[in-house]
Amino acid sequence: MRDGFIRAAAATPGLRLADTDHNRGQIACLARQAAGEGVSILVTPELSLTGYTCGDLFFDRALQNGALRALEGLLRDTAELPLLLLVGLPVAHGGKLYNCAAVLFGGTLLGLVPKSHLPNYAEFYERRQFTPAFAGVRRYSGGPFRDVPFGTDILFHAASMPGVALAVELCEDLWAPAPPSIRHALAGATVIANLSASNETIGKADYRRSLVTGQSARLCCGYLYACSGAGESTTDLVFAAHNLVAENGLCLAETPLFQGGMAASELDVQRVAHERQRMNSFPAATPAGYEAVTFGLPLRKTALTRPISPAPFIPGGPGALDERCETILSIQAAGLAARLRHTQARAAVLGVSGGLDSSLALLVSARAMRLLGRPATDILAVTMPAFGTTARTRQNAQALAEGVGATFLCVDVSDTVRRHLADLGRDENQPDVVYENAQARVRTLTLMDLANQHSGIVVGTGDLSELALGWATYNGDHMSMYGVNASVPKTLIRHIVAYEAQAQPPLAPVLAAVLDTPVSPELLPAVDGQITQRTEDIVGPYELHDFFLYYVLRWGFAPRKVLRLARAAFAGRYDGPTLLAWLRVFYRRFFAQQFKRSCLPDGPKVGSVSLSPRGDWRMPSDAAATLWLAELEALPETEK
Repeated sequence: MRDGFIRAAAATPGLRLADTDHNRGQIACLARQAAGEGVSILVTPELSLTGYTCGDLFFDRALQNGALRALEGLLRDTAELPLLLLVGLPVAHGGKLYNCAAVLFGGTLLGLVPKSHLPNYAEFYERRQFTPAFAGVRRYSGGPFRDVPFGTDILFHAASMPGVALAVELCEDLWAPAPPSIRHALAGATVIANLSASNETIGKADYRRSLVTGQSARLCCGYLYACSGAGESTTDLVFAAHNLVAENGLCLAETPLFQGGMAASELDVQRVAHERQRMNSFPAATPAGYEAVTFGLPLRKTALTRPISPAPFIPGGPGALDERCETILSIQAAGLAARLRHTQARAAVLGVSGGLDSSLALLVSARAMRLLGRPATDILAVTMPAFGTTARTRQNAQALAEGVGATFLCVDVSDTVRRHLADLGRDENQPDVVYENAQARVRTLTLMDLANQHSGIVVGTGDLSELALGWATYNGDHMSMYGVNASVPKTLIRHIVAYEAQAQPPLAPVLAAVLDTPVSPELLPAVDGQITQRTEDIVGPYELHDFFLYYVLRWGFAPRKVLRLARAAFAGRYDGPTLLAWLRVFYRRFFAQQFKRSCLPDGPKVGSVSLSPRGDWRMPSDAAATLWLAELEALPETEK
């Protein structure tokens, strides 16, 4: 449970209908298995101690008393397990019968939660046997149990992990227009457990999955859904044991239909807490009227089995990736088209280097012109060779410009840079930061003046990853009149360019050449016609920095947790010391380079991570990285 992770599961035990002793044994066996696998919260199906389809047998005192005895025995069976266990049973109280979830820990019955919404249609007639939940929290005493909290408004808090607050709803509660889980989440519940007996029909699994994942997204919570399976009556219904674990709109684990078993994964309550903090639409927790019950779950490190993508900006599956690429291109083109229209610009002027970023900006500019019904010749694509430009990138730039139909212009800025360096009294053979940045600033000056000359605007090409690392020359490539790539990370740009290569076969050869070119600003002289300045050799692999960027900005995770996630995501590709070294570089550069982000040009936001100083990221330029770097230095050697 370190770093906000807690392993939780939903599972379907073997069942014999109305055989409470047998069912108790099966649940106890399942609880021991779950605890052995590091599970801290285990949810079983609705009425799991008796079976859901007992019908009018629920009125029989023998079954009611058998369920209470089984519950008492299960408390003994699981008393030593570091596990919060939820089981279902019928409970008689105040002359009525309730369909309840029992919450067990350490040999103690922590509470009983009755079902609120009872179906009374088609194949389900629960109102025949059960009574809907009452308002408030009462006390239950029956059989061996005394003074047990009994009601829907109970929050179960893990004392060792303040972020874990669990609440319960049962089956039909989720299907209701206003599920109790809404109220629970507003009271502070971060994990919702659902004990269910949803039967299987055609298409219902998809609907059930969408309900569970959708509710976890709306409530910014973890959601554990356990469903009945084999052993229930098949007189009219069949149950498929469809168990699900979801978090904030993601399905983390599920069991295949009709195969039973356990769906288990790690819930990240820190992620849930961060999302709730940043959402103005999610109100502060108001637990008034709720009873808080605390349990002493031991603190332990949770092994990570949940999927952690090394490329968090890249969606899985070719269909999803293609859709993402098309959407981003559409957003970029729409934004640029609107800016061109508003400014009445006669031209879109951009520098094309033959690299990834400028290639994407050129493709976006071509789309924008099509949206405006204007010819691609209104794009002025300018290549500006200087000391580090290779024939390879120069040819790629021209071929792509001509391929999209843009007006192509080559302006060799070498002599201008030489004269500028001479004016400064500098040796042009001294390749330092002045030597490099002079080229970048002369190129930007050239673009700005060309934009004036052609009554146009300069389209920026810099991307989100470069902005995060400050890998841009201040008032050089850092500046434009509209930065179309400003919120697109480098790892995603590569996929968007590849997508366009497939969508536009005539451009495929040159875009393939662009994709095969090392990322470089080409500010240092080439050797034997080959690029010598490789960006990733200097600042680090972009795949790592994009990973760090996502978890630092999107989720606000601490350095230790970011490093832990990186070790899991990049296992077998980067060792711990390498990840630690580049994470240090990320924090140092991110903090030191904020001044460049404080004066960014306009540009369209395309995803949840953006560094625009006008709304998405507000940070003082003088903030120190000391706390973040100190946390990394203080890590034990086993975590480095």
